[in-house]
Amino acid sequence: MLLIHPPIAKPCEPPAGIARLAGVLRGHGLPCTLLDASLEGLLSLLAAPVSAADNWSRRACRDAAANLAALRSPELYRNPDRYQRAVADVNRVVELAGRPQLLLGLANYQDKELSPLNSADLQRAASRPAGNIFYPYFSRRLTELIEETRPAMAGFSLNYLSQALCTFAMIGFIKQNFPGLPVVLGGGLITSWLSNPGWRNPFAGLADHLVAGPGEEPLLALLGGSLRPQYHGPDFTGLPLADYLSPGFILPYAASSGCYWNRCSFCPEKAEGNPYHALPPEQVLDDLGQLAARTKPVLLHLLDNAVSPALMRVLSARPPGVNWYGFARVSPLLADHDFCRALRRSGCLMLKLGLESGDQGVLDAMDKGISLTMVSEVLAALKQAGIATYVYLLFGTPSETLPAARRTLDFTVAHHEAITFLNLAVFNMPVCGQEAQALRTSNFYQGDLSLYTDFAHPLGWHRSKVRRFLDREFKRHPAIAAIIRRDPHLFTSNHAPFFNVPSFKRSNA
Repeated sequence: MLLIHPPIAKPCEPPAGIARLAGVLRGHGLPCTLLDASLEGLLSLLAAPVSAADNWSRRACRDAAANLAALRSPELYRNPDRYQRAVADVNRVVELAGRPQLLLGLANYQDKELSPLNSADLQRAASRPAGNIFYPYFSRRLTELIEETRPAMAGFSLNYLSQALCTFAMIGFIKQNFPGLPVVLGGGLITSWLSNPGWRNPFAGLADHLVAGPGEEPLLALLGGSLRPQYHGPDFTGLPLADYLSPGFILPYAASSGCYWNRCSFCPEKAEGNPYHALPPEQVLDDLGQLAARTKPVLLHLLDNAVSPALMRVLSARPPGVNWYGFARVSPLLADHDFCRALRRSGCLMLKLGLESGDQGVLDAMDKGISLTMVSEVLAALKQAGIATYVYLLFGTPSETLPAARRTLDFTVAHHEAITFLNLAVFNMPVCGQEAQALRTSNFYQGDLSLYTDFAHPLGWHRSKVRRFLDREFKRHPAIAAIIRRDPHLFTSNHAPFFNVPSFKRSNA
């Protein structure tokens, strides 16, 4: 089996999905080859000559190799200004390579003619793979791997819209040059598309099999096997672990799927009906110990929608031996100062918190299950323990108004010293969510594959007003502007923990 992670996704850590599949397949005696075509494709663009007309572009092209090396070194993360410039310069080279047809970057792929939300455009991308910017790379690499390994199938893990057009260009290349090779298409984006009650498969003739949700059992069945009860953890063997753009190897690991709360209104997890499954904490510790021994990570990225309190207790009592971060729900456990100090001693550098709003009425309407009093206590306890926070705020939900949004502004300002980083988002209504049925909706994006729908806000707090508030009020407050400036350029939360590593910080001496 050839398992492929297609362009473009942030090239800072390996793809956890295909590593998880590889662990199960190899554990059942089925060989597989892993290809991170996103990382390799981006590095191929960065190594190619690019035309540069202005001083910034010429500098970025000249220093591309040095900046890549710097991004892989802890030294750069001791100087936030140098870090921001290095990331911007590397991204500039990729951007130049995509002109004029593409809006391209380290985490972005937008075609001015083709949309990833339009199945006809994806089919067009498949019909003319040579038109894709990565064609010189993937035509050579896929040919090399397929001829060398003779896989029974080629599987694509499609998780982000930024990967969709490249995925179908690569599928088109396989169908044109290796027509007897079956193609399996899975991943988070495919799961979301297939969860829509109105789904009609537009990819017949391109994808031989579509897989929603966890792919281990379906892949084994397609390969003539069956899932045995013995557990097999992820396997990153074959991926270029030293090539990612981070100061050492980041180990991505999911201890659960779905969300243990699973009650928040308008949440895609709830809308898509994804169940919650968690590995036993003892299994998690065993996995992490084995993976750390093999890969020598500098950081553990827990991919869970929310790390469970049970797992946090185990991690605090039996540290994994590597610094870590992940999403967590605001809970009384995190308001306990002693527990937060133990969590920090376990290696926890940062927690991502989905606050969403600083207005209690909005939180209650969303069924977040948290109080602002508890949020204040959690932020204070994490700050006292030395754990950075990456706080997520969501504006424009159906229950929010301008006064409520201003209360979120006031809450954020009042707690700005305990908020290390901020993520600001404008609400999108999931197209298959039950809540959308109670509102007047309209097409949000042109295309039959859109995951979201526009809606008439019941309180008149429409998207244009939300954006105006964010741009003219929220982001302009000095305390908030200072937080926003700290956000690592492009890599955001994936690199943010490195700015809270004591050995990486610049000495004050």
